[in-house]
Amino acid sequence: MKISGICLIILVCAVALVPGVVAQNVDNTGNGYTVHPAYNLNLPSAIHPMSSGMITLGESDYYFRYVSPGTTAVVPDLNWGDTADSLTLSISTPNGSLGPFNDASDGIDNARIYLHISNPSGLPSGIWEFRIYGEQVSGSQSYTFTV
Repeated sequence: MKISGICLIILVCAVALVPGVVAQNVDNTGNGYTVHPAYNLNLPSAIHPMSSGMITLGESDYYFRYVSPGTTAVVPDLNWGDTADSLTLSISTPNGSLGPFNDASDGIDNARIYLHISNPSGLPSGIWEFRIYGEQVSGSQSYTFTV
């Protein structure tokens, strides 16, 4: 009886320690990708150069990144700061597409799309295309993008 009580306490503690983000997968495409919010990651900005831009309604801006063989994760971070405007992020990889993702795709409405795309076996190497689209923009909207 004592052992089962201890096991129950350990199980409850283990469940409590699992981050809530794990349960919020945005997309699992069947290609081995897992896409989920990246809010629990602390990555130094020095290793991820930031780009900035300006976008208007219906406009698309494109960014490209070479993903080398053996890379297991990429972390796109699109931040525009104005929740009245809506931007989307679509990703084309060498073997398919992901998205479009919008503000709510990462679980928080805060004018930011912050994702962790991973595959423990390795992501497809080659050129990845990131398309930022001005879905609903009044005038023009500035943004920053890191990948």
